[in-house]
Amino acid sequence: MRRRSTLVEKVIARSTGKTSVRAGDIVTARVDLAFAHDSSGPRRWKPMLAELGAGVWDPSKIAIVSDHYAPAVDAESAEILKLTREFAREHGVANFFDMAGICHLVLPEHGLIRPGSFIAGGDSHTPMAGAFGAYAAGYGATDMAAIIATGETWLSVPETIRIEWSGAFMRGVTAKDVMLFLCRELGLDNAFRAIEYGGDTVASMSMAERMVLCNMAAELGADTGVIAPDDVTFAYLAERGAPVIDQAATRALASDPDAKYCAVHQFDATALEPQIAAPHSPDNTSPAASFEGVRIEQAYIGACVGAKLSDLQMAAEVLRGRRVAPGVRLLIAPASSKTTEAAVSDGTLAIL
Repeated sequence: MRRRSTLVEKVIARSTGKTSVRAGDIVTARVDLAFAHDSSGPRRWKPMLAELGAGVWDPSKIAIVSDHYAPAVDAESAEILKLTREFAREHGVANFFDMAGICHLVLPEHGLIRPGSFIAGGDSHTPMAGAFGAYAAGYGATDMAAIIATGETWLSVPETIRIEWSGAFMRGVTAKDVMLFLCRELGLDNAFRAIEYGGDTVASMSMAERMVLCNMAAELGADTGVIAPDDVTFAYLAERGAPVIDQAATRALASDPDAKYCAVHQFDATALEPQIAAPHSPDNTSPAASFEGVRIEQAYIGACVGAKLSDLQMAAEVLRGRRVAPGVRLLIAPASSKTTEAAVSDGTLAIL
C-alpha cells in the first residue's frame, strides 16, 4: 500500500535511502550541502576536528560565506576572517564566498540550493533554502562539526503544518507581512514541526518572496519551512546556470494530496494589511496603521529578508521626490553584492 507523504517526508526519505519515512521516525540522513558563515564555521569547527583527528568529508559539498565579520572592524574580526580563508584554502572548499553578502542570499544566487536536497546550515535562518523544495535546517557548531567530518546527521522527522494563502495582496503587502502576521497567529513555539506554504498566493510569489516565508519559519520556532518546486523555481535556477534537468521528478516532491498534516491553516491574502512588530518580539505584531504618528529616529533597510532588490525598490518608490525627515537616520545594507550591483544598475540606490 502506498504511503502518503508530505514534501518534507519525501526529501528526508531520499536522504536516508528509504522508500518512505513518517513523522516521529528517528533517522540518519546524508547531507547534500553543509554551509556556515565566518562566525559559525571554521573558527568553531577547526578545534573540534583537530581534537577528533578528523578531516572534511567532501569539500565539494561544503560552502562557506564570510558575512558576519566582514569587513573587519578590529584585530579580532580580522583574525576570524583570516582563519576562515585559510580553512577554505587548506581544505579545498571551492564554494567560498568572501564578503559577497549574506549567506542565505549568496548561496541561491550561485545556484547551490537544489530541490530535494538535505541542507544543514550553521545559522538559524537556514530554512530559507526550503523555498526551493529542499529540507534545510540550522544546526549548532558541535553538530555542524560532526556533519563536516562525516557528511551525515540524525534527526526526528518533523510533523508538518500546512499554511495556505489565497487571493492577491493589497498594495504594499509582502511576504514579510505574512510572516509577522503568522508569528502573532501561530506563536513562536512550533518546535519539531515543519511549515509548508501553499495556495495561489504563494504560487504567484517570486523566489525572493518565497525565501522570506521559509526563512522566517525560524521565527515561528519551526525546524524548517518548505514550498513545493514549480516553474518559478525552475526559471530562477536556470537563470543562474543551474537548471533542473528532471522537472517531472522534481515536481513529484510536492506533498501527496492525501498527505497527513498535524494542522492546516487557511488565510485570505486580500484581508492582510502591512504589519509592524513592536519591541521586543516578532509576535508583538499589529497592523502598521495602528502605529501612525509614532516618531522614529532611525530606519534600517537590511538583513536577509529585508534588503532584497525588491525591498530596495519599494523603499525607493516611497522616497522618490522626497528626503529623509530631519532628525532621522536611514541606514541601507543591500543583502549581497549582486543586489548592490542590480540596485546601482537600475538607479534604485541613487534614489535612496
